[in-house]
Amino acid sequence: MQKKILIAVDGSPYSTNALRYLGRLFHQLPDIHFHLLSLIPASSAGSAAKDWLTEAELLNAVSPSTQKLLVAQKKYMLQATDTLKRLGIAEEQIHTSVRISQRGVPHDIIHEARQGTYDALLIGRRGIGKLEEMIMGSVSATILEKCHDVPLWIIDGQVNSHKFLVPVDGTFHSLKAIDHLAFILAGNPEAEVTLFYSKALLGSHPTIEPKEFYSLWGEAWCEEHLRREDSLFHAPKQLLIDNGFPAERIFWLETFMGIDPSRQILRQALIDDFGTIVMGRRGEDASKGLFRGVSDRVLLMAEEVAIWIIG
Repeated sequence: MQKKILIAVDGSPYSTNALRYLGRLFHQLPDIHFHLLSLIPASSAGSAAKDWLTEAELLNAVSPSTQKLLVAQKKYMLQATDTLKRLGIAEEQIHTSVRISQRGVPHDIIHEARQGTYDALLIGRRGIGKLEEMIMGSVSATILEKCHDVPLWIIDGQVNSHKFLVPVDGTFHSLKAIDHLAFILAGNPEAEVTLFYSKALLGSHPTIEPKEFYSLWGEAWCEEHLRREDSLFHAPKQLLIDNGFPAERIFWLETFMGIDPSRQILRQALIDDFGTIVMGRRGEDASKGLFRGVSDRVLLMAEEVAIWIIG
């Protein structure tokens, strides 16, 4: 099945890091397509004008400095396409567009991700010494806060490892994250997945009620794979296997160490050289404010790692 990834780029080295991450992870896989999107703020046109002007009219209304940005971004798109091609992505898998933003950059990115029915939205970012140093100013922060219906891939720094760390806790959103990962990694010849569980944080294995999962995976599958004593590990593994991911590249890691789940996840990623952390995010996390849930705290503290957040 074809997969579509939307990549928000701005021509910075952080966008280039994100492209290299994609190339290393998905080279020689023809069933995945990438849409590189660059949005230029139209600062010289009033907000009312942006609502009724066509894109062609908006191009004539913007300032010379904005027009220069458009030219620069179009040039960067050629370089970005060349980067992906050199990393093993075929040209027909790459699509690019440079546009004037009409609703504001983060809102336009989210709108495109939803309207285009993309399987994930990727954004790169700077190091997290300061929150405001996320790529494109506050764009990443706004997307993280507002976009809970499209999986988000956040790339921090240079990520080279093909190893995935997936914290599991027996909840619906945890298994949904696995479901997304299983779909994306189908046919990937190099990726490794480690399912991670901490007894120190959650005590004995949680009790799983299969009925809570019927809506997405169906009664038959849930009763077969979520009634077992080892369902905390077995069900995620089975989702991966059902999507064609080889069992010999699925591992289980259980630990008793640590008291802060976000720090423990990041510590494990550092120790064992995981390149990507995949986490579910509860819908109610949106009401807690940015960076208050475990997944958001991981995002805040993460460096030189990719974080996939599935809401």
